[in-house]
Amino acid sequence: MSCVVIVTIVNKGWGDVALETSMKAGASGGTLLMGRGTSTREEQRIMGILIEPQKEVLITVTDSEKSANILKEIIRAVDLEKPGAGISFVFPVTDVAGMGEDKTAMQ
Repeated sequence: MSCVVIVTIVNKGWGDVALETSMKAGASGGTLLMGRGTSTREEQRIMGILIEPQKEVLITVTDSEKSANILKEIIRAVDLEKPGAGISFVFPVTDVAGMGEDKTAMQ
């Protein structure tokens, strides 16, 4: 069995939606972190001071067989097709520990 990491970065307030959606789609859980970032679409100023929008970062380690469906549901739930809504990407994991079973040296 192989694993992947799905990383989803969304605007503050959407992290719980992404997490709940990923779990309904088959993920066993996830980790939400706070972050900040800007893009040219999001640059906002108040009285001349640049405001950096707050972000929520969802990190989910899951079986690679489940990842396409989980990603599809996250995209739908948090409307990632909309510019400025966020980004989600998947990358492979070679070794994992702490998920209830040893997954090191996976083939």
